[in-house]
Formats: sequence, C-alpha cells, structure tokens
Amino acid sequence: MSVKILADSACDLPLNFYEENGVTLFPLGVHLGEQEYEDLLTIDPSTVYKAIRSGEMPKTSQASPLKFEQYFKEMAKNKEEGIYIAFSSELSGTYQTAVMIRNQVKEEYPDFNLSIIDSKCASLGCGLVVMEAQKLAASGASFAEIERDIKFRCEHMEHLFTVDDLNHLAKGGRLSRASAFMGGLLNIKPLLNMEDGKLIPIEKHRGQKKLLRRIIEVMKERGQHFDKQTIGISHADCLDLAFDMKEQIKAELNVEDIVITDIGAAVGSHTGPGTIAFFFLNELPA
Repeated sequence: MSVKILADSACDLPLNFYEENGVTLFPLGVHLGEQEYEDLLTIDPSTVYKAIRSGEMPKTSQASPLKFEQYFKEMAKNKEEGIYIAFSSELSGTYQTAVMIRNQVKEEYPDFNLSIIDSKCASLGCGLVVMEAQKLAASGASFAEIERDIKFRCEHMEHLFTVDDLNHLAKGGRLSRASAFMGGLLNIKPLLNMEDGKLIPIEKHRGQKKLLRRIIEVMKERGQHFDKQTIGISHADCLDLAFDMKEQIKAELNVEDIVITDIGAAVGSHTGPGTIAFFFLNELPA
C-alpha cells in the first residue's frame, strides 16, 4: 500500500490535481459577508477578488477539525499511513490543529502512522512540495524517503512575491501596519519573501517594472540548477503578467518546467488581487 499524501488548499494547487492524483484535500474556510465557504470546493478566487475590489474584507479560518478527525480515523481503521504537508504554522493554525487531532486519534489507534510536516511554505511554494511528494508516493518510494524529500524541499524552497496593496496583509495580521504604510507611499512596490514561515519585506522598488526585473535578479542570486527543477508562479487575477514573467524566466534562467496556478480564495483573501509570487529551490535534493 502506497503512502498517502495529504495537503490543504493553501498550497494553491488546482482541484483536478487532487482528483487525478489521489491526494487528500483539506480546504481552509473563507468567510464573505454572512456566508461561509470551503476554499477550492465552494468558492473560487475571482469571487474573492471581486469582493475585495468592491470594498469587502473576506476572512479565513483554518481547515475543519471535524474533517481532520473523520479522515484520520478512517485512515487509522484501514491501517493506512500518510504524510500531511501543512500550510506554514506562522500563517494559520491548521498545522497545530492537525497535530492535536492526530494525537487524539493515536490514543485510540496507537499504531496510526501519520507524519504532519509544518512546511513553513505558502501558496505554490507548498504546492511544489506536494507535487513532488505525490510523484514519489506513486513511484513506490518508502515512507522515510518521501518524508526526507519533503523536509528538504520545504527547507530550501524560496518564495519571492509582490502585492498590489500591503494593507491587505496588514489587516489580516500577516504583516505589520508600519510596513504596509511605508509601502503605500510614492508607488513603492514591495518585494517580500518567507523567512521561517513568516512574510518579510526585503526590498522596495518604485514601479512594478523595476521590481519584476529585480525578482529575476534575486532568483539568479539565490537559485541554482534551474534546468533541473520545476519553477512555480502563482498569481491573483493577473494571468497575463504571470505568462509574461514565465517567458522572461525561461529565457534568462534556462528553465523548461514552469507551473502557473491561481492564488486561491484563502490565501488571496489576505494578499488581495494583483499579487504575483515565484517559487524555486535554492538547492536540489541529492
């Protein structure tokens, strides 16, 4: 029996990926007005971006503890083993809740083997890790081999991204208000990355064109062996820009494999429309 791979919707992979590859999905919650939705299942990103543009402020919640309990118990009864690659614990309580539920299930089923990994990644940075884990599981790799590969990729996954309006991150508590205020002045565009699972502004540039040029420079500085890895681009309602950047990256970094996905409703509720993000490894697994 192959190792089951589990993920949550904050890894911003499309729904058909889960359906076609047998990866288990735990959707985060998205709250819009009086309605509560399940990310990827009952709400799409365009609905969130339309609401934000009209002045609404969506809220999000972690994946359902009840769904964790039901699924983990089913796995334990069937003597299945799996690895859950969770959204960064610095950005959501989903990881902590999953660990708590797993430990409760193990009280009833002591032999239940479920590893829950805090990816310290977000959006397609986490998604790329999930994709590779699924490939390994499908190839018949052992539990230890898959777990080791996941941890390596999480540790070495670079996130570079920019947002149209830093206030979305500040309102959601994902960034300090002081950082957001400074970014709003004089058409300054921020370059952010992830450090130990947290969103950190690292540079500021005037105008989007300069910033996007700088992103490719930083990719060259931080990355290596681009021809031997998959690069990820996720975007919030700016597909044309994502395609333009894909072509520039292919030309300048000798990249063959680039995946583009939407930033989902849960992550997009905090970043807002116009966000574009880039993901790559700074070191490849041995």
